[in-house]
Amino acid sequence: MAINTMDAGMLRQAFLAGAKELESKKEWINELNVFPVPDGDTGTNMTMTIMSAAGDVAAMEHPTMETLAKAISSGSLRGARGNSGVILSQLFRGFTKEIRTVDVITTETLAKAFTRAKETAYKAVMKPKEGTILTVARGMADKAAELAPDTEDIVSFMEQVIAYGDEVLSRTPELLPILKQAGVVDSGGQGLMEVMKGALKGLQGQGIEFSEEAQTQQHVSGADGTRVDTAGIDTADIRFGYCTEFIVNPEKKYTAGDEAEFKAYLESLGDSIVLVSDDDVVKVHVHTNDPGLVIQKALTYGSLSRIKIDNMREEHHERLIRDAERAEAEQKDPAAGSGTSENGEPEAEAPRKDYGFIAVSMGDGFADIFKGIGTDYLIEGGQTMNPSTEDMLNAIDKVNADTIFILPNNGNIILAAEQAAHLVKDKKIVVIPSKTVPQGISAIINFIPDLTAEENCENMVAEMKGVKTAQVTYAVRHTQIDGKEIQEGDIMGLGDHRILSVGKEVRETALEALRQMLDGDSELVSIYYGQDIAQETAESFLEEVQALCPDCEVELNYGGQPIYYYLISVE
Repeated sequence: MAINTMDAGMLRQAFLAGAKELESKKEWINELNVFPVPDGDTGTNMTMTIMSAAGDVAAMEHPTMETLAKAISSGSLRGARGNSGVILSQLFRGFTKEIRTVDVITTETLAKAFTRAKETAYKAVMKPKEGTILTVARGMADKAAELAPDTEDIVSFMEQVIAYGDEVLSRTPELLPILKQAGVVDSGGQGLMEVMKGALKGLQGQGIEFSEEAQTQQHVSGADGTRVDTAGIDTADIRFGYCTEFIVNPEKKYTAGDEAEFKAYLESLGDSIVLVSDDDVVKVHVHTNDPGLVIQKALTYGSLSRIKIDNMREEHHERLIRDAERAEAEQKDPAAGSGTSENGEPEAEAPRKDYGFIAVSMGDGFADIFKGIGTDYLIEGGQTMNPSTEDMLNAIDKVNADTIFILPNNGNIILAAEQAAHLVKDKKIVVIPSKTVPQGISAIINFIPDLTAEENCENMVAEMKGVKTAQVTYAVRHTQIDGKEIQEGDIMGLGDHRILSVGKEVRETALEALRQMLDGDSELVSIYYGQDIAQETAESFLEEVQALCPDCEVELNYGGQPIYYYLISVE
């Protein structure tokens, strides 16, 4: 049966089926990752991005094209994780900008939407690389433009576009030699194709049914795992008791005057106010004693989604419990009681300052290091879980500074950080493109308060470029890359641009990776050992490193990172 037009209900069904199809193939797409490391991979990042929007879309009983477009664009934008997730969110963003003003979608509409999606995604990437998800998106857009004038049946149109997308995907190893070496197609491109195939199935009534999974209810537990009796703990004297957050989907033009008026109204009701707006959505955060008045005012601008109201007095109550649970550990290290929460957030509202720092970190040892060198807020993540744009925005909300430097410390997080920076209006956000944790540490250490933000950015970037990093972990599958045959379970030393070493033993592989990084200009070697390495083992490794490079200063630190036995930097 031919389908010549698609209404909002049919698009909703197709989108949800695409989301579920991607989710069902998540682990397989992860396996396509070129480097066989146990990280949070492409399939995971893309799935979390699309699922961030799918929940809102599923909740819509009678969507219009406009409300559906806003939900898809806003949800995926806020939930974008990793480079592949950010690019996917930009594809959705461009697509929905084209379809939001129509009542029904035709093949001509789809062709225009695919083209706009491609253009939006390419603009979001500073240096687009062919052989990636972008190439697949461009191929499908070109095919759609070719077919639209002669094809009215949407099903036939989609089948031909998808077939061509698969063909382009199969050619990605020819465009990126690293894919050819590994014997895989681009994982991001494969993820996009799964969304497209799922969407077509949904349109035909054959897709995987979408159902929102119930959230696991959390409770406060003691160190031994039992529930803690909190009845005897007093609450804090908090002036404004409710942390109120939501997203406004404007139903008319939201102007700078509207934003100023809304902010003034919020200031009359509370504090800790943040308004983040872009073309499609307005994110609101305020501490108030009357969330109802805030919501009523917001409804005058448009519909609301993602409403979250937290009782901060109860949160304080729970924080006291967490502090008590950490008391024994802190006795062993008096410096641990630093007056900040576990992510570096100040326990009390700090006065506004000129500069602030946000860093993505992994492991309690690295958390202590970053806090010790002046980081205001830590986002837990990095290799094992890439933080989303929403995570970045939440962190920015917490840092009371005019200018905030963000250290992503992972190449796969830089785009999400830059996307968050574009959404913030009331603070200057500077993303330092650090690709490893040691680079981030070097950047912060070289910050000079007397310099301007621009001068500091230039200086910090220049200094971190002098840091070479090796990350020692294990392979999760067999592959061949950089001329090295890698078996599942092998130990690998991953450099900044290539695999430095492969072996069967952690110590020997780590030493070989270090040898590959050392040169006549090397002065400082920093070793960060992970949670799976005993201190005695790390100290023994330190002695071997000192013997290997007697002319260098060598320091040993506990990083506490999961998955990676050692992170080693050379400066």
